Amino acid sequence: MASLLLPPDYVDWLASLRARIGRAQQRAALTVNQALVALYWEIGNEILERQSRQGWGAKVIERLAHDLRTAFPDMSGLSRSNLMAMRAFAEAWPDAAIVQQLVGQLPWGHNQVLLQKLKSVDQREWYAQQALTHGWSRAVLLAQIETRLIDRAAQAPNNFAAQLPSPQSDLARATLKDPYVFDFLSLRADATERDLEAALVDHITRFLLELGAGFAYVGRQVHLEVGGDDFYLDLLFYHLKLRCYIVIELKTGAFKPEYAGQISFYLSAIDAQMKTDADHPTIGLLLCQDHNRLVVEYALRGMGNPIGVAQYQFVAELPAELQESLPSVETLTQELELDVRPEDGDPA
Repeated sequence: MASLLLPPDYVDWLASLRARIGRAQQRAALTVNQALVALYWEIGNEILERQSRQGWGAKVIERLAHDLRTAFPDMSGLSRSNLMAMRAFAEAWPDAAIVQQLVGQLPWGHNQVLLQKLKSVDQREWYAQQALTHGWSRAVLLAQIETRLIDRAAQAPNNFAAQLPSPQSDLARATLKDPYVFDFLSLRADATERDLEAALVDHITRFLLELGAGFAYVGRQVHLEVGGDDFYLDLLFYHLKLRCYIVIELKTGAFKPEYAGQISFYLSAIDAQMKTDADHPTIGLLLCQDHNRLVVEYALRGMGNPIGVAQYQFVAELPAELQESLPSVETLTQELELDVRPEDGDPA
């Protein structure tokens, strides 16, 4: 294209148009999705009602799928299995208002994950709301369900109520988990704190996903000079919703009360040297392999800065119901002994 003398505000105008077009495309896609999910619920609900009233079964659904695909050959989602999924969707959410206000805002694939992975209505509603609030993809929603986020969210012991005003304290408490699951790392049992730190930075995308929405990575081994002495923070983040810095210190052993004093010193330094008037007080998060909640509570009572303490795991624990269904070590040992015991007539 030949060179053209553009108006001085052309670049800003182009950026504005691109942003508005992008937003319009998003709104259009959202509208189409809402209409599709609403249609699927209506179809599923009518299947339920007609089956209950007329007593027909799966064969009619199979014929219905065939006839609908014949009528709409270019439309996907009309298979027998998807019609059954629509029926299950309507059965799981009998209240049309909930569908319109909550799950109807999510893509169909998200709703399938909720139905297939969760049995409790309360859990489905909780994960649906989180997915809607944070804009999770289907893969992220599945990962959060598999690592049991609902059991970990807002569980880290802290002193936020005493050190932060409401609603900042409530939002900060909801931001932290306990435990954090670092199942994307491959570290030996004798890994050092620096090994853990390096591995987390190497997998920063997965680490940010596990931390949760709002965390922005600032740096690793961030240097602070206080009174001529040098200090280095393990990891520094800024939280976009809390509007504050978050210092994360990593410990490969169990929590010790002196750790609280160390991170509190770092928070004071960040507040004095990096925090602006627009920022809220800096928050500290101690990640340890283990902690005693009572010891943590006592240690944090005398701290003048907001601090949370959480555990981390390299492998997510199995749900209790699955653990109960697995054989014990003793049972496995007995079975192995039976397997290797020679039968009569076999050579010893």
